[in-house]
Amino acid sequence: MRTRLAIAALSVLLVATGCGSGASGSSDDRPQVVTAFYPLQFLTQRIGGDQVAITDLTKPGAEPHDVELNPRQVGTISDADLVVYLKGFQPAVDQAVGQEAGDKGFDVGSTVELLAAAESHEHGGEEEGEHAEGGKDPHVWLDPVRFATITDQLGDRLAQADPAHATDHRARAAALHAELDKLNEEYAARLKTCERREIVTSHTAFAYLAARYDLHEVGITGISPEAEASPQRLADVAKEAKETRATTIFFETLVSPKVAETIAKEVGARTAVLDPIEGKTDPNADYFTMMRANLTALTEALGCTS
Repeated sequence: MRTRLAIAALSVLLVATGCGSGASGSSDDRPQVVTAFYPLQFLTQRIGGDQVAITDLTKPGAEPHDVELNPRQVGTISDADLVVYLKGFQPAVDQAVGQEAGDKGFDVGSTVELLAAAESHEHGGEEEGEHAEGGKDPHVWLDPVRFATITDQLGDRLAQADPAHATDHRARAAALHAELDKLNEEYAARLKTCERREIVTSHTAFAYLAARYDLHEVGITGISPEAEASPQRLADVAKEAKETRATTIFFETLVSPKVAETIAKEVGARTAVLDPIEGKTDPNADYFTMMRANLTALTEALGCTS
């Protein structure tokens, strides 16, 4: 009798938790959308609103480059109606999307590459986001114009995944595009007239932003924030910072400021935060507040008068 009762109790528990049924355990019948890290989660939330259920793969405050996925997260990708990610930015996510998502994966970088190629052909110049050493900066969301293009494409993908609310998704995407246009206008106006146009950063993450607003980025380390600068690179950056009369050495929110502080001490400059917005540490902040904080930091550091 006790054995039968124990089995019955276990069966109830399994049904309640979704175990053994092949289900994810969620009764939410909204389209399930997985996002890879904060800027894409922000974009999806603004466009999808309450009509989609969003799962983000990178915890708040975590460094997204080297995120590792647990089996539950991989299963979430497999079950999703849409997976929004940036190919080449998070290897573990790329692998899981390639194996589990099929045609449900939306690589936002593919949209940016098409736009960049078109603009490069039109102007006959180097693509935005390209570093002098030939590397490609993945931080496309720091360029509001690029981010607006991604907004349009994501609006279309959400409309396809959720046709019942297609009009709503596209309307919210259009509204967000207008906000990003306004942000771009603010950046262009305030960075138009500055005493300096060089920004010294601990992490080479601002190539798209620099190209958009005619700035020159001097990165202490490379595209990966974990990369270590050689003594020669530190000497070169210190020399260039002195030559350009840099007053500020920028570091970011999710890594140690020690390297930036070393350069700042060498050249007699101060340090300040320039956020690559890979994640967020302030729960009250969002993409727009962080971008406008970056704009204030830039105008103060560069001596802008607009």
